[in-house]
Amino acid sequence: MKARKKPVVVEFELYDGTAESVHRIIDMYGKTKGINNTPEGLYITTMEGIMKANKGDYVIKGIKGEIYPCKPDIFQNTYDIIQ
Repeated sequence: MKARKKPVVVEFELYDGTAESVHRIIDMYGKTKGINNTPEGLYITTMEGIMKANKGDYVIKGIKGEIYPCKPDIFQNTYDIIQ
């Protein structure tokens, strides 16, 4: 059997390691709990556990308000950026 992923519009931010990108991610998420910025990367508490976003990774807000990191190649193969 095969299935096609439904078209869903998501919010995202590119994590570049700067305080500005962290603030945009926190604003998108709506809270600071579950987000820990360190020199090694951004740690995000997700439904699957703690995940690390490295510089250059995208942070996506899902359809239920959850956030999670996504590697650039996966993001670019999965999403088309709309404005």
